Amino acid sequence: MSAGVLYIIATPLGNPADLSPRAVETLRAVDVLLAEDTRTARKLLAAHGLDRTTHSCFDANEAARAEETGRWLTEGKCVGLLSEAGTPAVSDPGFRIVRAAIATGARVVPIPGPAAFLAALVASGLPTDRFMFAGFPPRKPSARRAFFAELGGLSATLLFYESPHRVADTLTDLVAVLGGDRPACVARELTKTHEEFVRGTLAELAGRYAEERPLGEVTLVVGGASEAALVDDDALKERATALLEEGLSARDATDRLSSESGRPRREVYALVVGVARG
Repeated sequence: MSAGVLYIIATPLGNPADLSPRAVETLRAVDVLLAEDTRTARKLLAAHGLDRTTHSCFDANEAARAEETGRWLTEGKCVGLLSEAGTPAVSDPGFRIVRAAIATGARVVPIPGPAAFLAALVASGLPTDRFMFAGFPPRKPSARRAFFAELGGLSATLLFYESPHRVADTLTDLVAVLGGDRPACVARELTKTHEEFVRGTLAELAGRYAEERPLGEVTLVVGGASEAALVDDDALKERATALLEEGLSARDATDRLSSESGRPRREVYALVVGVARG
């Protein structure tokens, strides 16, 4: 193993058997091991017969750990980076650590392995030829709807991570912005004992999870915009009229139309206001 190298080590989502032999050897050989959750890391290490000291690296201390990592690498030490599960720096701490390593001129070596959004995508039954992983949606409803409106015009399959406590609200907002007819999948507890994929339209899933809270980690997979999405002004005006007659506000109608058509929100809003004024 070369000196002064940062190893980004992907770890199992839940099943310890998913840790690759290369990852095991790297965990055994590095000089310093950083882990988002040291308790989870110790359990994983013990499952593979490894007894290593781990240093915490989470959101609150990542900046300080990045500085330390730079020093360790400059001294010629090899550093391993773990997230709680899956691939480090993907909606988890790690970006600052990687940047610090690059700044020192050290090699950065990925040890590939599990990622929850890829596992959810390939099992969802939705198109895999083009997709966009968008991480965690904003927590505030207004920001979340604006976020979905920005993505709604993409024909690529969309993927999000979400807390089980917010799944119902997020699905409700997806229906409001993207429409209830899009195919979607709620994937939870991937690779664990209670792994589950619930497939249906956004409206069906929103209805289900309004009544129950999913347990465990959740990945949402949402079908992309249809190629038949509305694009010309006359069609948009007809659609705007229908949405306004349904009782949607100008803002909500704009969000829906912008996502359906892929046209800029400002442009669509002007059209909707014009329809509303007659």
